[in-house]
Amino acid sequence: MRSFNTEGPIRPDDHYNLPPLTRWDLDQVLSLIEQKKYFLLHAPRQTGKTSCLLALMAHLNRDGRYRAVYANLEPAQAYREQVDAAMATATQAIVQGARCWLGDEQAEAVATEVLESPARHLALQNFLARWCARSTQPLVLLLDEVDALVGDTLLSLLRQLRAGYPQRPTAFPHTVVLCGVRNLRDYRIHARSEREVITGGSAFNIKAKSLRLGDFSAEETRTLLLEHTQETGQVFTPEALEQVWTLTQGQPWLVNALAYRACFELPVGRDRTQPITQALIDQAKEQMILERVTHLDQLAHKLQEPRVRRVIEPMLAGTALGDVAEAARCLSGGTRSGLRLAGDLRSAQRAATDRGAHRQ
Repeated sequence: MRSFNTEGPIRPDDHYNLPPLTRWDLDQVLSLIEQKKYFLLHAPRQTGKTSCLLALMAHLNRDGRYRAVYANLEPAQAYREQVDAAMATATQAIVQGARCWLGDEQAEAVATEVLESPARHLALQNFLARWCARSTQPLVLLLDEVDALVGDTLLSLLRQLRAGYPQRPTAFPHTVVLCGVRNLRDYRIHARSEREVITGGSAFNIKAKSLRLGDFSAEETRTLLLEHTQETGQVFTPEALEQVWTLTQGQPWLVNALAYRACFELPVGRDRTQPITQALIDQAKEQMILERVTHLDQLAHKLQEPRVRRVIEPMLAGTALGDVAEAARCLSGGTRSGLRLAGDLRSAQRAATDRGAHRQ
């Protein structure tokens, strides 16, 4: 039985889903790749970025013109300012991806050669140059969680990609897609090796485009929910469908989390002979807020930041419209489309604070 997905990339056999490649302009993406462009994909967490990258990799490898490899760079975050170790970890992540997705054993031999050389701080650039030079097809490299890196490690990654860029496609990747939570223009890199803060745009000025993965539309939200009905026979009332959209505005994680709780956790919702009603959706929402589920907890944390509170609090209080563009930037790493839940979240926080004060 399939269910609504709230953790990690989708698996079509396990999860209700919208085909990932329909969620962005595939023609535009393929055109950028055709032109050997390096570009970005960004969006808040649990929006579907990794699912889109994996689907793009599968599409490209089926087509056969390119060799596409997905790699997650998050393990390199642990090394922070240790450039040698971080670049070695990033290189190994790509090697693992090549082995997993392409069955490529040559990449590991190339990486071993590079990592045994004295210039380990340039390991990523040298590895990609040698590996691509030995390949008979151009490489499309999909790098996820890029902005998990910080300081000198992030700066080194961007600069090594920029340094190898002129050698593409014969001795460097044909296309590189960098994926993360933030837009490149929002990178503020505090590196020990630099006196001034480095912006992402200056460190990676070869970027051709920055694509943002959007939320579900109202129709897409309805389509996803009705996959459950088609599979189980359990219906959503029209009011329930409308309430999911009202509460989430199509933010993918919120849509899936509300629906999963209503259909798979609440006892009444698990009875497939009973419809999913607006009352069940509201009950699921209340539980999520009181439990401080992960992404709402992140939103609560964001709301404590002075730069966010300055913009958001008047909006939540209804006293002023606030600067919507600034709010979007402030919350770009959180559950931005969950603002309709934020009022309830603040009420819950105030109630918890009041209870704590009474206990004291």
